[in-house]
Amino acid sequence: MEYYNIISKSYNELHKEEQLNKLSIIKANVKIGKGAKILDVGCGTGISSDFECFVVGIDPSIGLLRQNRNIKLQGVAENLPFKSGSFDYVISLTSMHNFSDIQKSISEMKRVGRQNFVFSVLKKSKKFEAIKSLIEENFIVESVVEEERDMMLFCKKHKLYI
Repeated sequence: MEYYNIISKSYNELHKEEQLNKLSIIKANVKIGKGAKILDVGCGTGISSDFECFVVGIDPSIGLLRQNRNIKLQGVAENLPFKSGSFDYVISLTSMHNFSDIQKSISEMKRVGRQNFVFSVLKKSKKFEAIKSLIEENFIVESVVEEERDMMLFCKKHKLYI
């Protein structure tokens, strides 16, 4: 994450428009009520956390978090410090290719999320196919939005029948 600490001061200049576009796609595809709780994994400067409800962001880069005015904490996706089922929605936008253990991070996001998930995956990443496959194995992909640089997957947990 040293890279993100180095570019942190110019991150918004480089990525704000792209992040705002993804945020608008989420808002157009998911109706999130004011009482919802959202976890933004890889929240960075907080651009992707702009919802009218309770949002917590987590990111390993202290440089990015210093610019984030929302509720946030420093941490990694592979070890989320929240109780199981704490969030109505878990989002992770263009960050999964940076995770050290993608399977573990997906398991953790699945654990802390109740039912709804939105992931955007960088299409040019060497890990794109592996990440997409892991998402498809772990969730029901309800819809996909192809964006210029990313593929956005709107997902639900598999239902358990007892």
